[in-house]
Order: sequence, then structure tokens, then C-alpha cells
Amino acid sequence: MHISFLLHHAYGAGETARATFSLADALAVHHDVEIVSVLRHRDAPALDLDPRVALRHLVDLREHAAAGDRTDPAHARPAKVFPVAEPRFGQYSEFTDRRIAAHLRRTEADVVIGTRPGLTVHIARQTRRGPLRVGQESHCLAAHGRQLRLALRGAYPRLDALVTATEADARAHLRRLRLPGVRVAAVPRAVPAPRLAPADGTGRWVVAAGRLTRAKRYDVLVRAFAAVVAERPDWRLRIYGGGPEKPALRALIDELDLYNHVFLMGPAGPLESEWAKGAVAVDPADREPAGTVLAEALRCGLPAVATDSPYGPGELVEDGVTGRLVPAGHPAALAAALLELIGDTAGRTRMGAAALAASDRFDPAAVAGRHAALFGELLDRRRGSGLRGSLHRVRGTLIGGAYATKDAARAAVRGVRTV
Repeated sequence: MHISFLLHHAYGAGETARATFSLADALAVHHDVEIVSVLRHRDAPALDLDPRVALRHLVDLREHAAAGDRTDPAHARPAKVFPVAEPRFGQYSEFTDRRIAAHLRRTEADVVIGTRPGLTVHIARQTRRGPLRVGQESHCLAAHGRQLRLALRGAYPRLDALVTATEADARAHLRRLRLPGVRVAAVPRAVPAPRLAPADGTGRWVVAAGRLTRAKRYDVLVRAFAAVVAERPDWRLRIYGGGPEKPALRALIDELDLYNHVFLMGPAGPLESEWAKGAVAVDPADREPAGTVLAEALRCGLPAVATDSPYGPGELVEDGVTGRLVPAGHPAALAAALLELIGDTAGRTRMGAAALAASDRFDPAAVAGRHAALFGELLDRRRGSGLRGSLHRVRGTLIGGAYATKDAARAAVRGVRTV
């Protein structure tokens, strides 16, 4: 198969880029794979990419590149296809709409995959007849605002398949978006085996990683760690990542006199060397839908303490076996679970070994095999069904349009009461 990923920005090192690169590398063993980056800001990717995977871009924003892409007047006009409620909307414009549409009209791929909701909307609406149209949920439906869910409900019925990271999120999409004829499948994110030896559990570091946003609830973690330090002042916490909550977290650390125990390390990648230094991984998020960071920690042999929030951790961490699950938003419960693992070296070692063994399900070859089987089945079904693929497109367009009309009417009557 010729498989094409449409990625917001292939030159960074975020969770979606890491997972996409890992999956593309594994698929390229048996298939013709490309990654198409909508935007390009840098000369070279921050991540390693198998040379068998083609990488190209649609819009070049580098300072030394030809000025046309950066100075076109269409950049000043807002995007019309990319949803306005999508968090990345500010980086899209009429110019990106035009470039993406041209790419999707010309693509020779058998399978086109959108790696974030706004790009999946483009794929659903603009891909030429022929390729499978696939969306890959990079977060979870519950993480999207009401207006974005409306936009997805109007576009997603045109897809052939939607891939989520967890079974819970797959059920949420089926229940709330109603996607007749769309195959919704849960497949975990691809995370390669670390190139370093697993953590040996002897360090006295608790490690967390991810964007410093409100949803990640690092404020809960910092407050929990104050209780940890009160009993075990020999332990430290490192938080990797950047984001808008950094000033507030720094102030909270100073307020609680934790400046010698809690360290905001900034962005780092790859993280496997940092996980390997730790003894316990922790994720305090209200929602952890894709679980890429947790999967990376488990692959490095770290037991994980995570909040039992919807759409993620409960399918990644087995309570009492590979880590501990605690209620979301409860510093005391989080502190108790951390202290339990900190105080039980044998138990921590046992959980770390179990985490490493269970992490095989994230192996890129296994994840790629599940994707390839899904795509192959859908392509075979289309080839054997004559006009069914075209009829699905027509039906999806009609259903999506009906949903959009119905939701717009409801919004007008109820003051934007939505899905």
C-alpha cells in the first residue's frame, strides 16, 4: 500500500510527531510511506526518520526559503476548511487551505491519514475519490470543545475509518458523533523500544512529562509532592515540558518551598534517557487520551502512578500490577500512591518489570500490523463491493450535511447547546 500521513508540523518533537514517525517507520518495512508536513519551520526534523519514509512539506516558513510561502496575501485571510474551533486554527489560513486541497486532489496514495482533527476534516472533505480517508485521533473526543465536536460531526461521516488510542474513546465517538458506515478502531500509539537499558529503580527521582497546561494538572502533582517531601525529603521530582502554566507552577513551587525538590526541566526529547534515571513515572492529568508519555515510561521499565481519568490510563496502567491508579484532582491520593511505591523497593521493582513486559503492545511493528490489517481489509472490501465506496462517500456527505444543519438549528435555538 501507499500510505500518506498528513501532519501539522513534522519538524518538532511533540507526542503526535513522535507517534507518527514511529508508526511510519514500522509501516515502511512493507509499504510505501510518506509524511506530508503542512508547515515547515526548520531545515531538518528534530526526530530520526527511517530513510524509506518520504518527508515533504506544503508550506515553507523558513526565513531563508523563498518568500512566496511567507508573504502571500492569503495568509492574512482566515482558513475556511480548517475548523475555527481547532486549537491550531491561528496557524492556518486561506493559503494553507489552498495548499492542502491541492495536495489531496493530486495524491496517489491508497490511504490518507489525518493526524489531528483539523487535518482530518480536510481529508474528509477534500480527498479525491479513490484513497481511503482515515482520521487518527491525537487526543480524545472529550478534550475537544463543543464547537469543534460540531465541526467533526459534520465531516467525519465521510471518513472510511477513525483510529482512536483507547477503546473508551472509540465508544465515545460512536455514541456522540454517530458515524454510520465508518470503521472506528482502537489501536494504541506506537512507541519504539528504548535504546538504553531499562530503569533499575535505584534512583530517587519521580519523573513526569508533557505540556504544561491546565488539563495536565501539574498543580495537583506539585501539591502532592509537598506531602511526599514531608515524609521522604530525599526524593525529587522532575517535570519535563514547556507550556503556558510554567509561571504559575514556578510560583506554586516557591510558595510551597519546594525549589530544592521540584524541578521544571523544560522540553526534552527523546525522553528515554530521562525516564531511565527515574524510579517512578507520574501522570496527574484530568484526561490522558493517547497515553504516549505513559507508554514511553512503561517501555523504559518504570511503574506509573496515574489518575484514573477517562479515555486513557485505565487501559494503560493495571492498578497494583504495573503501577497505581488514583482519583483525578486529589493531591492526597496522589501523594499516598507515590509514597507507597517510594517506600516499597521490592514492589516498585516488581511493578517496573511488569510494566516493561506489558509494554510490548506499544511496539511499532505490532501497532503497524494492526493498522495495515485494518487498511487492507477496508481496501479489499471496497474492491469487492463495486460502487459501495462511492455510495459511502455520498451517504457520508448527506449525513454530515444533515448533522451540520440540525446542529446549527439547535445552536440558534438553545444558545449553542451542542453534542
